[in-house]
Amino acid sequence: MNALLVGRGVRRVFAGGDGQPLEVLRGIDMEVRRGEFVAIVGSSGAGKSTLLHLLGALDTATAGDIWLDGSRYADLDARGAAELRNRKLGFVFQFHHLLREFSALENVMMPLLIGGSSPRQARSRAEEVLSEVGLAGRMSHRPAELSGGEQQRCAVARALVHDPNVVLADEPSGNLDHANAERLHEMFFRLAREYETAVVVVTHNRQLAGRADRVLLLEDGRLTMVGSVDAIP
Repeated sequence: MNALLVGRGVRRVFAGGDGQPLEVLRGIDMEVRRGEFVAIVGSSGAGKSTLLHLLGALDTATAGDIWLDGSRYADLDARGAAELRNRKLGFVFQFHHLLREFSALENVMMPLLIGGSSPRQARSRAEEVLSEVGLAGRMSHRPAELSGGEQQRCAVARALVHDPNVVLADEPSGNLDHANAERLHEMFFRLAREYETAVVVVTHNRQLAGRADRVLLLEDGRLTMVGSVDAIP
């Protein structure tokens, strides 16, 4: 089976505070296949979020190439990258980034409306996904009226509403209690297992990483595969 998401020689260099270049990623090579759950681990400041932003076409690599479903990021202009994100990528962050003036339903409808769906189609699909994540009775509530776990589940629904090929999650359960974190993790595993969605999660949670199909350690700007979470420094 061909890889869905591919990175080759990906480097990211920033300007350091002293004027010297700061190389955060030093030639990343990676592949993620359909239905695969991949955990990326590493110490704080190792560049995990930087890598996720590059994989999500939210930032541009200094060197190297990334492909998603055959589309090479370097060939995309700003509009093309935005269309790729809207059609093929779903994002879940530690902080939900819900629009506070809109209801849960309206927040989840937003990607579909931006993508050109009719309000009726967007509403129907958003209601379906919100029901799947257990928020059928909370659709009309605004983010401030939802618990932390409900807010994150709403963010997950927003990430999934357009049936993305890949879900990228950055410490998605970092602000959740144990019970809500477990529910969120199960959603991700079900996505990979039942819908063949590729899931890439940046996490410090060893229990979650231990259940992944593969664990990749980001250290000194390079990715290596870890055979067991016990081998994580």
